[in-house]
Order: sequence, then structure tokens, then C-alpha cells
Amino acid sequence: MELVCKVEINQSAQKVWQVITDIEGCDQYISGIKSVEIIDRPKTGLIGLKWRETRVMFGKEAVETMWITDCEENVYYQTRAENHGAIYKTILSIEELQDKVILTMAFSGTSTNMFVKIISSIISFMMMGSMRKMLDKDLSDIKQQAEKSA
Repeated sequence: MELVCKVEINQSAQKVWQVITDIEGCDQYISGIKSVEIIDRPKTGLIGLKWRETRVMFGKEAVETMWITDCEENVYYQTRAENHGAIYKTILSIEELQDKVILTMAFSGTSTNMFVKIISSIISFMMMGSMRKMLDKDLSDIKQQAEKSA
């Protein structure tokens, strides 16, 4: 499953970067996230930052452990999570256009075993709409936070 969602933010790339890299505080402004617990913090930079995120998904509380696998400051970062035979990757990227920013969230999920692949192919079309709503809401919350000090 792959999804790409975008939002236009009236703010600088640096300010948007500051908001999207505030992993520890994102539960204060992303309404779908209930709590964040930092598990491992790198000495420098973001690569290797690992956290446990609790959010409500499909009406139930879900806990995922995520970590940043790649990053270019003020441009993008990529996260990875593994759960129940699936690998989830998300890239948050910033494109600066004059006095605004396009923030893109690209999500992909792949299965690591045949059973999960079969089940995923059956239910992925049902989950697509809910996942898109969740990603759009996250982006909307990020936009609101970034534009607070505009």
C-alpha cells in the first residue's frame, strides 16, 4: 500500500522543519497521537532517533516503535516501523516555494511474509480511505502548528 498526501503551509522551510522534527512534542499538536516516548536519541542529528508512539487508529489504541533511517536537514526525513509481519516507511519532505512550503507525506507498507501479503491485498482497499484521512489530519495539524507563529 502506498499513499502520498500534501499540504501547503504559509511558513518558511526552517519553521516547518522545526515542527516536523519535534518528535518528542508532537503529541501536543497532532491530535491523533496520544503519547510519544523517546527510546534512543543519537548524539548528533536525527538518524537513529527511535521512539514509541501511541495513537488511535481505526477506533483502537495502537503502539508503534519507529526510528529515523535517513535525513537531509530542512529537506526530508524517513522513518521505519515493523509490526505484525509488515514494514512501514514514511517520508516527510519539504519543498520551499517563495513564501510557502509544500509538505509531502509519503507512506508505504510492505509485507514480509506470504500470509500477511494475501491478507493485506484483500483489506488494503478498505483501509486506504481511513489511512488517507489520518495522514491528511496529521498534515493539517502540522500546518496549524507551523502557521501559529506566522
